[in-house]
Amino acid sequence: MHTVQARGILSAEKCMNVYRGCTHGCIYCDSRSVCYGMDHPFEDVAVKENAPELLDRALHGKKRRCMIHTGAMCDPYLPLEAQCRLTRRCNEIIARRGFGLSIQTKSDGILEDLDLLQRIARQSKCVAQMTLTTCDEKLCKILEPGVCGTRRRARALKQMTQAGIETVAWISPILPFLNDTEENLRGLLEFCFDAGVKGILCWNMGVTLREGSREYFYQALYRHFPGLKREYARQYGLAYECVSPQSPRLMEIFHGECEKRGVMHHVDEIFRYLHEFPAAGEQLSFF
Repeated sequence: MHTVQARGILSAEKCMNVYRGCTHGCIYCDSRSVCYGMDHPFEDVAVKENAPELLDRALHGKKRRCMIHTGAMCDPYLPLEAQCRLTRRCNEIIARRGFGLSIQTKSDGILEDLDLLQRIARQSKCVAQMTLTTCDEKLCKILEPGVCGTRRRARALKQMTQAGIETVAWISPILPFLNDTEENLRGLLEFCFDAGVKGILCWNMGVTLREGSREYFYQALYRHFPGLKREYARQYGLAYECVSPQSPRLMEIFHGECEKRGVMHHVDEIFRYLHEFPAAGEQLSFF
């Protein structure tokens, strides 16, 4: 890792990333794509050491409170967060300033900030989001070698729900010919339902690949799954969206099971919910 002085921290959409780069090693990671203009090795994480000061200044100048989003480009709970504590310091500022928080991760390290997430949830709104990819823990260690396994993430989701924090799960990505099975989907859904999530995000059963991320993904396929790189190249070429042949059937199962359980499952509905900040005096409904 290396430290940098950032010029700003909040985007126009109220999104922030206190780190840039990642050590999770997920073989499908879109953030490796050339289009994002990473100017340093991806695993050499840039630590924006002045992020809390920038955030405090930005929130102080806002006339209306809103949701602050983090985790879309870089996981806020990388292992180095235990040392740097930038995510926690930013969460403390969000809590003190009375803003809402929408935070996305693949790590049960988020539980270290459970007290702050509860505080934000009590006074405004907090939504914790967790990505789940496969029920097969051996496959998980190949797909996502530097992050805790699926069962630990599912337990973290459940702990947060039980602590009064609203939760959303991301079932993503579903990799063609690897985890695009009904067994895997139903297993992930059971984790989500048992955790009591409010919503589950799934665009379709597939993965997106761009220049930079595609090459890294193909190298991993070559190392771990002999012959599969050739199949991807034959099926998808340089396509951005690589949809599983099983997608129509699996998406029907996904929507049907969520509908039966009363769990939000339409992408637009969930994103509206993630961005909605409660009106003054409004009592948020946990259900």
